[in-house]
Amino acid sequence: MSKVSNSLAHDMELFYNDLNEDYKFSHTSSDINLIADFTEYNPLHNGHFHCMKTAKHMFPNSLFVAIVPGLFERSGRGIPYILPRQLRAEIAISVGADIVVEGPPMGIMGSGQYSLCLCKMFKALNTDFIPRGYKPVEGMDEILKRINMGHHVAPKPYKIVDKTTGEIILKGKLEEDNYVITSFSNSLSKIGFDFKDKFIFVERIGGVSGTLIRESILNDNFDDVVDMMPSKTIEVLKREIKNNSIIYGIRDVEKILGTANNYSFEKLSSLNLFNDKLAENIIENRPFANVDELKDAILQGFSSHFRQRVLSILENPIPKKEISRYIENYPSVIRVLGYKDDDSLEKFKNKVNNENISLST
Repeated sequence: MSKVSNSLAHDMELFYNDLNEDYKFSHTSSDINLIADFTEYNPLHNGHFHCMKTAKHMFPNSLFVAIVPGLFERSGRGIPYILPRQLRAEIAISVGADIVVEGPPMGIMGSGQYSLCLCKMFKALNTDFIPRGYKPVEGMDEILKRINMGHHVAPKPYKIVDKTTGEIILKGKLEEDNYVITSFSNSLSKIGFDFKDKFIFVERIGGVSGTLIRESILNDNFDDVVDMMPSKTIEVLKREIKNNSIIYGIRDVEKILGTANNYSFEKLSSLNLFNDKLAENIIENRPFANVDELKDAILQGFSSHFRQRVLSILENPIPKKEISRYIENYPSVIRVLGYKDDDSLEKFKNKVNNENISLST
């Protein structure tokens, strides 16, 4: 098996272990405030660093916990991450995080599914504050104000609704970062988590280009992006380029094509994010000799990243009913990917409302 095949097989085993593990709720007692920041750190750049520093400055005696998506190493866009989660955790700890925990498998889920998982993680962590970067666009100030009032603000097709008052507070679509904020408000409301005054909204800084950062990694030349990332990020990236640990764009092509070419209609249509029409289209156009042929047969979904997510699902074929069970029981296990010191880990354990805490190996 290839390195990527071994990694995905290991994560599939973890997924099913988690699926069959019971959530063990614990009533903890702790006076310390916990800041829980969800971000992919793909890689950790100055925008992430600014958000972390702002939150830590506002609440200096708090425990800063970074939730870094883990299983299957595919981003919310369905694309393989630049670095494995253990290395992303290493960078986060080195620049100021106290604890890094493994988040949900974003790349094989729809946005509403992983938003719900993340919000259940916020609840399990007994979170006091949630920092989120946002872009200052027209109408966003009102949305942020409603959310910090604890209102159930929800994204709907081409509008944002305050479900607490029944008002449409914005017509049109939001960009990705701003959309995530409203999605969190919606999911937190669904699980009954009181988020009034818990969000720390941090205006996004400029001067960071994800495209240039990715190009610098592929070219192993960081001259044009040295001011976009903390020095520790660049240090780890350079080290892992030499170690051949960059996983960006690397897929298990044999598994993807094997699933697409050999699964029955029933098995394909049962997969997460699949429906009958998508399954039929794949079957009608197979066999596929390569991934590009397959991508042409994947119908475009509501999200511009739908095709990449479908590839990740074919790579990690999990039925939607098992994803639903996983979400229902999430987080059955809280895996710690990294921690600053033993004192921080002990404070974390005393704060969290879940007895199933394990250290990632």
